[in-house]
Amino acid sequence: MKAAYIAIMAAAGIVMTGQAQADEALAKAKNCMTCHALDKKLVGPSYHDVAAKYKGDKGAAAMLAGKIKTGGKGTWGAIPMPPNKVTDEEAAKLAAWVLTTK
Repeated sequence: MKAAYIAIMAAAGIVMTGQAQADEALAKAKNCMTCHALDKKLVGPSYHDVAAKYKGDKGAAAMLAGKIKTGGKGTWGAIPMPPNKVTDEEAAKLAAWVLTTK
């Protein structure tokens, strides 16, 4: 099941690359911008910093989608990111978009 989820998330990232710019609106709608900004650290890292850290990492989209959905801690400091109320599709869109920011 986990392998299927990762494959689906990776495929979703490839399919949604063309739509990635439109997903800033989704980030705003899901309140991601409360803790993150494109170009500066707020509570969490900037999207530019996340994209730079995972540049070239083929598994990054699936990993980030998982963290967007279930939350995470320790990667960017002591403040944990809580789970977010997003679907798997929304998490994949957001992760793909974050990785395209520069």
